[in-house]
Amino acid sequence: MNETASPQRAVWTWIAALVGVFMVAIDTLVVTNALPVIRVDLHAGLPDLEWTVNAYTLTFAVFLLSAASLADRFGRRRVFAIGMLVFTAASAAAAAAPDVETLIAARAVQGLGAAVVLPLTLTLLTSVVPPEKRGHAFGIWGAMVGLGVALGPVIGGSITQYWSWNWIFWINVPVGVLLLPMLLRVRESRGGAGRLDVIGTLVVTVGLLGIVYGLIRSEGSGWSDPLTVVAVGGGALLVLLFLVWEGRTRAPMLPLGLFRDRGFSLSAAIALIMPFGMFGSVFFGAQYLQTVLGYGPLEAGVRTLPWTAMPMIAAPVSGVLTERLGGRPLLIVGLALQTAGIGWLAAVEGTHTAYWHLVPPFVLAGVGMGLFLPAIARVAIGSAPANMEGVASGVTNALRQLGTVLGVTTLATIFAHYGGYLTKDSFVDGMVPAHYVGAAVLGVGTLLAVLLPGRRPVEQQSETSPVGVADPALTR
Repeated sequence: MNETASPQRAVWTWIAALVGVFMVAIDTLVVTNALPVIRVDLHAGLPDLEWTVNAYTLTFAVFLLSAASLADRFGRRRVFAIGMLVFTAASAAAAAAPDVETLIAARAVQGLGAAVVLPLTLTLLTSVVPPEKRGHAFGIWGAMVGLGVALGPVIGGSITQYWSWNWIFWINVPVGVLLLPMLLRVRESRGGAGRLDVIGTLVVTVGLLGIVYGLIRSEGSGWSDPLTVVAVGGGALLVLLFLVWEGRTRAPMLPLGLFRDRGFSLSAAIALIMPFGMFGSVFFGAQYLQTVLGYGPLEAGVRTLPWTAMPMIAAPVSGVLTERLGGRPLLIVGLALQTAGIGWLAAVEGTHTAYWHLVPPFVLAGVGMGLFLPAIARVAIGSAPANMEGVASGVTNALRQLGTVLGVTTLATIFAHYGGYLTKDSFVDGMVPAHYVGAAVLGVGTLLAVLLPGRRPVEQQSETSPVGVADPALTR
């Protein structure tokens, strides 16, 4: 049974959780403005750039659930420290990478560390925050995500332009080294998850790798290529087998019982859809400012601030409003704004587009993302029983990372089909349909958010929830 947190341990827990999520959030976008430079310096093609992003997000997505299970069993503070150590060491390896293959491998290990750190930042916070204050906590957590996302392109752009792209990874090292000894003061806690599902982890990892590899390969070889078909088809079959296994094993990494709750099922689907449309679009948006409009890495990073800085402002507001209104209205508005923002971008992007035409859709998309982050955390965790909060957090974050992988890969496939890097015109020809698809996917997410259940009366929660929501304060 977990100890009651002392005020001092609660403070150190807050510091560790917020610094940890900030580091991971920065690395979500820090590489985006360095991609054009990496492409030249390391002689990388479009598939290499995709893997530079996807190697991180894929291992991130796959190991989130395993990390949550290990942390619930062996202690969240202990596993958090291991994750931070892995993340820091992998950042150093990425910084020292002499070629794109080494960079991709280091990014994969970095994603593993991030997979351990991110979900535990939420569960560490919930272990020291009273249920009635968790909306505020999720708002502050979302603001730190927003701050990291906002500063990532600017920091990455400035370092790339005035120093070297390698230093976008070196900056993680001193922060990680300073944070590790602080963890001794963090409150230890455990949850209800049990053993690591080794078979499930291996099957879903190979399956997702097959799907992503096949999608990336299709850009150059086409869908008639036998290896592409085998990779995608075999990967999809393994993912299906993973779901079958999870329904039968005694210690699943993905407890399918959680999905019997309509709120959790819909929030899980939405968690997959949002980054598919949003971060798939960001992948090309950051390159567009440099490749087509001619801005340097720092100039591009600063000019994305109307987009990336908005979550820092909107997330705390969303955290407060979720306590009063529930998460559903914030998800509907947030996803609708993101749909409008990405669709607007697709409509105005061209080879000679003035920057000020991009600012309004940047703001819409950024505000929408800020409203989304605390709301999705509250809805997902609020749909799970108290002893499964860590797993629910892991599932949601895993799906968000998987959505990023599939979004970048799918939109890159569309980009390669309609255009390419050869000229400015060909870049825009590929990017515009990719952004329209991203907007359409976000529109589907908006419709799913409308179908989320409303806030249920407290006395009905244990009766209506198949998984037994034990904490009324965490309901939508």
